[in-house]
Amino acid sequence: MPVPVALVVLTALAGVVLGRVYADDLLTRLMLGAAVGSVLVSVAARRLPSWLVAPVSVAAMAGWTAFSLHLAARHVDLPGSFGPIVADAARNGIPRLLTAMIPVEPAPDTVLVPLVAAWLAGLTGAEVALRAGRTLLGFLPPTLLYAGALYVVGPNADPATWPSVAFAGAVALGLAASDRRGTPGAADPTAGLAPAVRAAVRARLVAGTALGLAVVVGLAALLGPLLAARVDDRPVDPRRYVEPPRVESLDENPLIRISGWALNPEQKLLDVTTRAPAGAESRIRLAVLSDYDGVTWRVGATYRNAGRVLSATASHAGPVETVRQEITVVDLTGRLLPAVATPREVTGARVAYDPATGTLIRPEGLSPGLRYTVTSARERPDANLLATADVPAGDEVARVLRVADGTPEPLRKLAGQLAEDNGAPYARAAAIEQFLAEHYRVVADAPSGHAYPNLNFFLFGPRGGGGQRGTSEQFAAAFAVLGRLTGLPTRVVVGFESRGDGPVRAADAFAWPEVLFSGVGWVPFDPLPRPDTEPRPVEEDFRPTPDDPPPSEVPEPTVEPTATAPAVAAADRPGGDRGVSTPVLVAVVVAGLLLLVGAALATLAGMRRAQARARRERGDPGERIAGAWREVTDALRLAGRPVGGDLAATEVARHARRVLADSRATTNADRAARPTAPASADRTGETDHAGYGPAVATAPAMVDGPDVDELAVLLNQVAFAPGSATPAHADRASALAEQYVAALRAARPRWRRLLWSVHPGPLRWRP
Repeated sequence: MPVPVALVVLTALAGVVLGRVYADDLLTRLMLGAAVGSVLVSVAARRLPSWLVAPVSVAAMAGWTAFSLHLAARHVDLPGSFGPIVADAARNGIPRLLTAMIPVEPAPDTVLVPLVAAWLAGLTGAEVALRAGRTLLGFLPPTLLYAGALYVVGPNADPATWPSVAFAGAVALGLAASDRRGTPGAADPTAGLAPAVRAAVRARLVAGTALGLAVVVGLAALLGPLLAARVDDRPVDPRRYVEPPRVESLDENPLIRISGWALNPEQKLLDVTTRAPAGAESRIRLAVLSDYDGVTWRVGATYRNAGRVLSATASHAGPVETVRQEITVVDLTGRLLPAVATPREVTGARVAYDPATGTLIRPEGLSPGLRYTVTSARERPDANLLATADVPAGDEVARVLRVADGTPEPLRKLAGQLAEDNGAPYARAAAIEQFLAEHYRVVADAPSGHAYPNLNFFLFGPRGGGGQRGTSEQFAAAFAVLGRLTGLPTRVVVGFESRGDGPVRAADAFAWPEVLFSGVGWVPFDPLPRPDTEPRPVEEDFRPTPDDPPPSEVPEPTVEPTATAPAVAAADRPGGDRGVSTPVLVAVVVAGLLLLVGAALATLAGMRRAQARARRERGDPGERIAGAWREVTDALRLAGRPVGGDLAATEVARHARRVLADSRATTNADRAARPTAPASADRTGETDHAGYGPAVATAPAMVDGPDVDELAVLLNQVAFAPGSATPAHADRASALAEQYVAALRAARPRWRRLLWSVHPGPLRWRP
């Protein structure tokens, strides 16, 4: 049982490590179940044929996976039938796992891949360790799973110190237990050997152990300092290399597209020609998101088909500017139609309109080359009224005041702190805006996500572990939630910053919050950091009471934002000091692996040479002649032409000469490969004992080379006349064996000659 228990622990620890970036421990529990189930199936089916275990285990895996996905779907209240949910999880599991913002919600699409990987690692490890008896090799699949979990977590969690120590301890205990699994009272395998041979075998084992220890120590001395120097470096985040996948709710929640656009800043989305008052900068709105349920911001619009002229919404006291734009769609997808607020007339496209939010859609969807003209009445809030303006209340604005259940306590405390000394609504909004701008950093490679766990991590997560950094998605969503917690009616707007005529690129996309003031209307705020400012740690101004001691923080390299928020995100991605570059790290790892492989090959070659010398030079003459004969038979096995144990020495000699002749003929390409002659060709009508087909009555092929027949005579002399062999006979046998092995090796193809000296077979083959 120690080895199966060790496999369960190793596989489950991968779930512990990966679960650190999830919102709760559901994934860890599911991976623990997969670890236990996969190993138990192999243990229970150990008496079944090996080919039957995999189908049984895969069937059990399918059952556990279905149960786990059902549990995860209920955990996040995912709507829809189970079949489409499973299909979507299988199709998008990997990209969503690598693009979800930390902490990851344990939904079906984010638990499927780790769950299946854990089961397969447990199945493979159990079969190799228990059925094949290769314990160390059986620990390799859980080790790869653990390394993969560490890589996926990257810099988004504290160092996995205790899980790594526990992993190493479980490996050590499993190996120690497997070493004691031998049959009690088993005899010493070298007991039947002559004293000299037994001493030689033990000496060889000691030498091999010493050489292996020397290799390990050398590698530790060589690679240890390099690895130690990397301990404090920031790990590579695999999420920065994966573009967020396309999701089905792009029109209902375009906020999740911000991170994808930030990773492709040069993507051209629109071409815009604007006619507006001189010097005016126009924000083009894509969608207005008013509904928030603690997981997702949604438009929540009721669209109605509209003609060219759109119905007017309630106007406020501020001045109104008429903006006319001609927009050409280039690479923007979906159904949402960009326009400056508030659209009054649209030509060139059939639209549907939501008067409550001013959001437009094209029911047929956008397509490259679509050109339309939109005339908007843009309101300019009167800034002089903001300081004393109140905010509306009642059923009419309940939608934009609603706070979803499950708000994290730190968010409530922060909102209370910001509202404590700011009684006026505008002062509260300005305090939230200033707090976010002073304490957080804009980055381009932050994964998408604005659920409560995501915002809690964005606001209070460790700076060295991925917290306190995000795109405009997190800044706008955090402002809107904190505003609602302080009694401000808020919403989130997704759009583009247009600087007049010309292209609108993905780098121009961003999100901003808006607050509704009585008599003024919706006022936009900009919580993004100001250019040339360094974020101040949140802990200096706000200290939520944590359940556990806060982790140590690793300072991050400072990246200065540029003039605009989208450009800030684009400039932050390649900058900063990130330590040793990825190509250098890959080169070092490859060099280390090559060094390790070279050391292993050199060790095998040395052990093979030591074995050959021991056979031919140690012991009495009879033992030396037998050892020389072993060299010949091992050479035949290395050449792929082994002999059976029932052949006489003279028959083996004839077979050896024929193998050498065939090898030389094939290598020199003097003729086509001829059928292999049988090892016992002198027995007409019989079957070759070496397993090469029916015997024929032809004479054995002759070839110039070592006289293997003489070596066979010496071997028969040792067998039938013990004690008659002299040292001269042994020297002659040693020379003949050495010559034959060298001749057979030289007759092999070049690449096979390279592998001849490092083949581990002769070290473990029994006579």
